[in-house]
Amino acid sequence: MAESKPAMRKPEFTKVDQLRPGTNGHTLVVKVVDAKMVMAKGRPNGPQVRQMRLAECLVGDETGMIIFTARNEQVDLMKADTTVVLRNAKIDMFKGSMRLAVDKWGRIEVADPADFTVKQDNNLSLIEFELVTVVEE
Repeated sequence: MAESKPAMRKPEFTKVDQLRPGTNGHTLVVKVVDAKMVMAKGRPNGPQVRQMRLAECLVGDETGMIIFTARNEQVDLMKADTTVVLRNAKIDMFKGSMRLAVDKWGRIEVADPADFTVKQDNNLSLIEFELVTVVEE
């Protein structure tokens, strides 16, 4: 018997200003504003030759900006003025501020240049969040 595959659902694109702490599964189309290498480490003398690279990239769309943490091969894709599609992105918290990241379950694809200009006065990574526990009596 041939089983029919479920139809793939269309991705729902999220805008940067809709991102909230602790959420995941976002698909976004963003432009890379700036990319800065934060760490590059290699272990050439170990059993595996592995290099760890980490870059913080400022990405955004017409609604705002956020810092994207690029790891290893992702660093090569995140060049300034490049438009990328982030699939299955998640929000990580770093020192109380939001960072966007794509782990092994997501994808980064370079897309055709977008026709929007990045709104640079709404940087969501500059907002500091604090975890508050609410005790109900």
